[in-house]
Amino acid sequence: MKKKIMSMLLTTVMAVSILAGCGSSQSKTESAATDTAATEATAEQDKTADTTADTTADTTADTATDTATGGGKVGVAMPTKDLQRWNQDGANMEAQLKEAGYEVDLQYASNDIPTQVSQIENMINSGCELLVIASIDGDSLGTVLEQAKEKNIPVIAYDRLIMNSDAITYYATFDNYMVGTKQGEYIKEKLDLDNADGPFNIELVTGDPGDNNARFFFGGAMDILQPYIDDGKLVVKSGQTDFETVATANWSTETAQSRMDAIISANYADGTRLDAVLCSNDSTALGVTNSLEANYTGEWPIITGQDCDIANVKNMIAGKQSMSIFKDTRTLASKVVEMVDAVMKGGEAPVNDTKTYDNGTGVIPSYLCEPVFADAGNYKELLVDSGYYSEADLQ
Repeated sequence: MKKKIMSMLLTTVMAVSILAGCGSSQSKTESAATDTAATEATAEQDKTADTTADTTADTTADTATDTATGGGKVGVAMPTKDLQRWNQDGANMEAQLKEAGYEVDLQYASNDIPTQVSQIENMINSGCELLVIASIDGDSLGTVLEQAKEKNIPVIAYDRLIMNSDAITYYATFDNYMVGTKQGEYIKEKLDLDNADGPFNIELVTGDPGDNNARFFFGGAMDILQPYIDDGKLVVKSGQTDFETVATANWSTETAQSRMDAIISANYADGTRLDAVLCSNDSTALGVTNSLEANYTGEWPIITGQDCDIANVKNMIAGKQSMSIFKDTRTLASKVVEMVDAVMKGGEAPVNDTKTYDNGTGVIPSYLCEPVFADAGNYKELLVDSGYYSEADLQ
């Protein structure tokens, strides 16, 4: 009996041992499987994270590249091809905008207001995301620019301030008042008005009454010259001194020449000396020069100008025009491209004047480039050495 009991106990112990061994082996297997699964999951997560990081980095790089190279469509509206300066302005801006990665719609309006309005409408409807406009008449674009405003299209007024429209975002130009003061200072210095006895005879010729810049040019010059007119050292023999009388529609060479013909005939045909003619730009200066060559026999007067057009630079070299304000359109175009780029990327354009240019709806933030004057003494340095013209252009 004892043997039978001992046998049963040994059998039970062995069974328990076997079961315990099996349990231990199973736990180890399950633990190993769990560890393997965790390792594989971690590796998969790391792989996914690496892929996501690579994708994010690639996307960020692509976005940075797109931003750096610009993009989008910009409309550029110029007033006319009839004046050399607008051809240069348009060409310089188009080239620099394209180089920055923008599609450009450049249009010239032949000094016809309805044409310019139609061109701007087409720009708005064809997907232009920003407009750069040199207006023919600063008061003529209010209605069409309302369309731009409704579509949230920013507008940069170029060189000429667009008046009475709250659609204007920025203004880019040369310091137009300074243009006038430099012309006035040149006459003051060459006639030595502070020291010479005088009196000296002067006539006044400014630009288009619809161009807001003409008032700045004239105002700047007259701020220098008016005190000498008031004290009699400068005499305007024609008596024509108010802006409306001395303005020249469309800055026309022919109109300036015709008016100067009449002034010479009435006041200088008897040999009276004409000492100076204030001309606000080169197209009017060319008309004055043509008139003097045909009708005036006295000593050649001082003649001012602006834009350094080729014909006028040739006249400076020949002694027929004294000076011309040089406004390097490459500089202005470059600044406008900076402004466009900033706005198109969702930022604010660089400006350096927030007080001067009120278009009737408020002061327009502006960037003003500084003009300089060229004459026979420095034209090579300013115009030829800088690459603006070649020597051959001026032959």
